[in-house]
Amino acid sequence: MLDVGRLRVLVAVARTGSVTAAARELHFSQPSVSHHLARLEAETGARLIQRAGRGIRLTEAGRLLADRAAEILGRLDIAAMELSAHVGLRAGTVRVATFASAMLMLMPRVAERLAAEHPGLELELTDTHPPEALHMLRTGAVDVALAYRNEHAVEDSGVRLTSLFDDPTCLLTPLGDDRDSVAAHRDTRWIAGCERQRDNLVRVCADAGFTPKITCTTDDIATKQALVASGVGVTLIPRLALAAYRHPGVAAFEIPGSARHIYAATYGAPPDPPATRALLDALAAVTQRRPHAI
Repeated sequence: MLDVGRLRVLVAVARTGSVTAAARELHFSQPSVSHHLARLEAETGARLIQRAGRGIRLTEAGRLLADRAAEILGRLDIAAMELSAHVGLRAGTVRVATFASAMLMLMPRVAERLAAEHPGLELELTDTHPPEALHMLRTGAVDVALAYRNEHAVEDSGVRLTSLFDDPTCLLTPLGDDRDSVAAHRDTRWIAGCERQRDNLVRVCADAGFTPKITCTTDDIATKQALVASGVGVTLIPRLALAAYRHPGVAAFEIPGSARHIYAATYGAPPDPPATRALLDALAAVTQRRPHAI
């Protein structure tokens, strides 16, 4: 059987990229980390680490084992937290990974509600993109991942999805430009965002019968709106992000049928641990209102 402690060492090396950094993170000596890696290679019969200049890198077998080990260790850590909460050893901690506009518009309200209803519960937040948030969930780095998709999400691989609300997509134009449909801007320059948002923009324009002429790319919502206000182009932005910040020089028009679906993802079968359940209840209470009113 593989030693859990040695698996933690391998995961730390994979995450930090070096024996020195892994030793620092684990509070081990460098020789101790090297010893654990050597013993793990002996246990598995596979070469897991190879030299690369003055450093090291994982072999294909090492990367495979590190990925699987991260998932296993994450599940073990969550099991320990669930048991501690169940027997009342501590009030609990709930760890949440979420995207930027939800962090700004949802989580402060959620934190206030948790503080009022569960003052002993600690909330840990990470701002990241949905794919990374779901990866953190699967590996046990967080208990809940807030994410979105432009099509209805399908549960997979032990991940459970709790639908929160649909977030409409808005067309932003310079103030005074009252062309409120995407199709009316087939000859207009467009401002795109990250790959996920760009894909949605291209899809919405394709539904309107054209390919957008993208002349600018930025993920920053304030920059996007400033560029729109100055006439550089038009863009699409989720209503939740628009609620977080709105430039006075832009007009916004909701695009029918282009909403993204916001959901909370958890791992494993119910019932949820008490801390996770409290977080989900707080999210449900906060998001009962329309997103632009949050």
